[in-house]
Amino acid sequence: AAYVALFGPDDAHHQWQHTLAPGEDFHTVPAVLVQGETGGLDAAFGELTDYRRLIRREHPDHRALPVIYNDYMNTLMGDPTTDKLLPLVEAAGAAGAEVFVIDAGWYDDDAQGWWDAVGAWQPARGRFPGGIQEVLDAIRGHGMVPGLWLEPEVVGVRSPLADTLPAEAFFRRGGLRVTEHGRHHLDLRHPAARAHLDAVVERLVGEWGVGYLKLDYNINIGPGTENGPESPGAGLLGHHRAHLDWMSALLDRHPGLVLENCGSGGLRMDYAQLAVTQLQSTSDQQDLLRYPPIAAAAATAVAPEQAAVWAYPQPDHTPDRIAFTLTGALLGRIHLSGFLDRMDHEQFELVRSAIRVYKDIRPQIADARPFWPLGLPDWEDAWIAHGLRGRDATFVAVWRRERADVPESRTLTLAHLRGVEARPEVLQPTTADATVEWDAAEGKLTVGLPRTDTAVLLRLAATG
Repeated sequence: AAYVALFGPDDAHHQWQHTLAPGEDFHTVPAVLVQGETGGLDAAFGELTDYRRLIRREHPDHRALPVIYNDYMNTLMGDPTTDKLLPLVEAAGAAGAEVFVIDAGWYDDDAQGWWDAVGAWQPARGRFPGGIQEVLDAIRGHGMVPGLWLEPEVVGVRSPLADTLPAEAFFRRGGLRVTEHGRHHLDLRHPAARAHLDAVVERLVGEWGVGYLKLDYNINIGPGTENGPESPGAGLLGHHRAHLDWMSALLDRHPGLVLENCGSGGLRMDYAQLAVTQLQSTSDQQDLLRYPPIAAAAATAVAPEQAAVWAYPQPDHTPDRIAFTLTGALLGRIHLSGFLDRMDHEQFELVRSAIRVYKDIRPQIADARPFWPLGLPDWEDAWIAHGLRGRDATFVAVWRRERADVPESRTLTLAHLRGVEARPEVLQPTTADATVEWDAAEGKLTVGLPRTDTAVLLRLAATG
């Protein structure tokens, strides 16, 4: 037997109630249920992927899939300055990145720290003596689109905006403004809250020429907000719908702007958000050896062309480690990071090679269906595999992690290619010493990786 439970909004789980006036109606949140007769989970997630593509807002990013460099992960970690950024900008451009995102900290000029002082989103003069425009111009000068990190829905308790915006522009409960971890939460149903954020974005995008916004969200606001007699859950849903409307309006005014839904590294990953935003951060996992199950399973929750996966090679990494972290991002969206400017020639060429491969295959990612030749991954699995069925080829990423008594090869079932004469090709990396053998009659692909903590990306195309 199978059981399905769909909740929300309701009183038991969300403190939601709404009293209807005579003649009034209420539209609940949408949900979808996929039924498959054959093909198991792969077929079901394929249908779900098609549905996700159907309901989202049209945007050129879904086809272009530009390579994104972000200065945060295992690199500047929220401490950007002009001197630190300019070498990274040059290296990222040379590596093949097409977007360069300055992550958290660009506004931090407060001796007490920025966490509870944010809200105005002005560049820190101490970090950018020549102005942040110097760095933005350098990004454009190296052929990339500049991006900035933003956490729009919060205002720190020490921010002047906490006093200048009306109380009704914030989340409130019991008549009092909600404070969570040193921050207040904007209620975007209020015109003053929305006008504030519109002004911020018009400055960043309209005046500075920023083309990419990474929208973060790092607090837990609880059950919601009460505006008059409404329940907290009703207030939260009202704000959320206003937030979606605000983002849609931004894209109406700036059709080329790209919005990333970060959510503290993989939260708020649903198609209320992703029907509007173009990308989803899949994780803020800092350990490259722990990322494979996240990267491999991401397509269960988000379309591959929206799934941003960190690839953070470093100059102290071995060639295998560099290839490992890069390979994991090639069937989604590359979020490149790392001190590329400090790499030697051989290391840098590994990065450039992976990005060239990605640019070659990305036209097929945008309408490919995901599948899992070894089933959905467990957190501790030694062998992990994730594939995409493209128009002209099948792509499979395979990881082998260090675990006790793990064989050097693994056989994967590619049922959709059973009976098809195909040639397996190692796309990335050429340094893994991978072996591949295709059994067309059985639809089985045997992959050998002689060393642990290595990965490989394969392409199979019909030869007949």
